[in-house]
Amino acid sequence: MNIEQQIQSLRDELREHNYKYYVLDQPSITDFEFDMKLKELQKLEAEHPEFHDPTSPTLRVGGMVTKNFETVAHEHRMYSLENSYSKEDLEDWEKRIQRILGDVEVQFTCELKYDGASISLTYEEGQLVRAVTRGDGFQGDDVTNNIKTIKSVPLQLKGDYPPKFDIRGEIILTLDGFAKMNQERIEAGEDPYMNPRNTASGSLKLQDSALVAQRPLECLLYSIAGTNLGISSQFEVLEKARSWGFKVPSVAKLCKSMEEVMQFADHWDVHRHNLPYETDGVVVKVNSIQHQEELG
Repeated sequence: MNIEQQIQSLRDELREHNYKYYVLDQPSITDFEFDMKLKELQKLEAEHPEFHDPTSPTLRVGGMVTKNFETVAHEHRMYSLENSYSKEDLEDWEKRIQRILGDVEVQFTCELKYDGASISLTYEEGQLVRAVTRGDGFQGDDVTNNIKTIKSVPLQLKGDYPPKFDIRGEIILTLDGFAKMNQERIEAGEDPYMNPRNTASGSLKLQDSALVAQRPLECLLYSIAGTNLGISSQFEVLEKARSWGFKVPSVAKLCKSMEEVMQFADHWDVHRHNLPYETDGVVVKVNSIQHQEELG
């Protein structure tokens, strides 16, 4: 095996171990073994810069410094959610949908609303090329160097993915990770952070990506934007994203009636406290992409 093949083999192996650990939560080697392989790859890449790869696992450790974050326009607008606080609101919404669509069966995808910082990731030919904060929905800040350090964000996708698309998600801190960060700050004589959401959001704008790499951030994905993606429903979006290597929580449910939607909301109103991260309600979407487009 020549040097280039050795480097590529290590990259492939580390990507797979990273996926198993941070996305599937099923590690197959010890942290020490992983670190040894990563150090070996760093050494080989330093000695052979001609084999540079913008998706190499070594980029996860950070080290890039960004003084000013460039403002970038979203190719596909990031919409905000409309709030509802009662069953009556949802029933009125369903009636409006039926008035527009006519007498057709409408299904809904229910998901949890993760409490963190919204992000849009752009992939071209299976590689992460840009990460932009939500901003005002029309434009946000380019935080690509910082996002590359988050282990659950794939730098190179798996499987059968579209040539270009944006995928939207939430950058979060788990409750355990947040508690550990605060414990370390208290022991160092510093004030603890206020809450996971603000800390996750602030992490995206740190100038040194090596500092971001030290924080236990995760990225949970929930929607895709693009053209000619060959995907017909929101539930399929979640399944496809999971197959490409993204971390997509398995709690989403396809509901065939508003009664099932309410059962989902009632269940998670109680059980959300058992989750490893904070949530802020339930997100209900019309499942059919075609119906979504007709509804505007």
